[in-house]
Amino acid sequence: MIGSATTPDGGSFELVRQGSSLAIFCDGSVLMSSELSGSEEAMAAEVEAHLARRSRPRVLVGGLGLGYTLRAVLDATSARTEVVCVELMKVLAEWHRGPLGPLAGRPLEDPRVTLVCDDVVRVIQRSTDAYDAILLDVDNGPIAMTVRGNWRLYSPEGLRDIHRALRPDGVLVVWSASADKPFAKRMRQAGFDAQMRRVGARTGSRPTKGETHVLLVGRRTDRPPRRHAR
Repeated sequence: MIGSATTPDGGSFELVRQGSSLAIFCDGSVLMSSELSGSEEAMAAEVEAHLARRSRPRVLVGGLGLGYTLRAVLDATSARTEVVCVELMKVLAEWHRGPLGPLAGRPLEDPRVTLVCDDVVRVIQRSTDAYDAILLDVDNGPIAMTVRGNWRLYSPEGLRDIHRALRPDGVLVVWSASADKPFAKRMRQAGFDAQMRRVGARTGSRPTKGETHVLLVGRRTDRPPRRHAR
């Protein structure tokens, strides 16, 4: 084990070397591994064309992790892009100044990046028409794995917060280890044109071969979000 910390819920958060790779564990389960970064690159590809049409695009990346999603966004966008990376675990920023830095080419050193050490739920709640794209890679899918409070991100109320935080025609991309049709339905109810896209887990791999992940992609529409029946 290279380093460890405690989550706000009191759980374990560990950076571990596994042979030639690095992995982050949360409460004993693998949250992410340096062996698999293809789907993070696919997340950036989902918003690349959309952001290219904006004069000064602004992107929120929820979750610093191993840095692959942030790096992919930086590589896929122009010098005019502003990227806000929100990470709850401050220790990750410390690890990126040490052993994690080289993995993704030290993305925190890019001048386009602003790192915000805060809860992404609160950051989104405070935002209105603020982002052209929001990429969420904070759990292993639309479930609260890292901290219990993440449940709101994936709830009808949280999706309405995200809808409000996006600019018109803005794009939401949520990383998931597997398909989640109920969440895609909640996205549509919140005012998104939602799709599920299966992608290869490894760089350059095809979604028809090997390990795969799923991206839940939604474009903000002008359709008002539906109120969730209580």
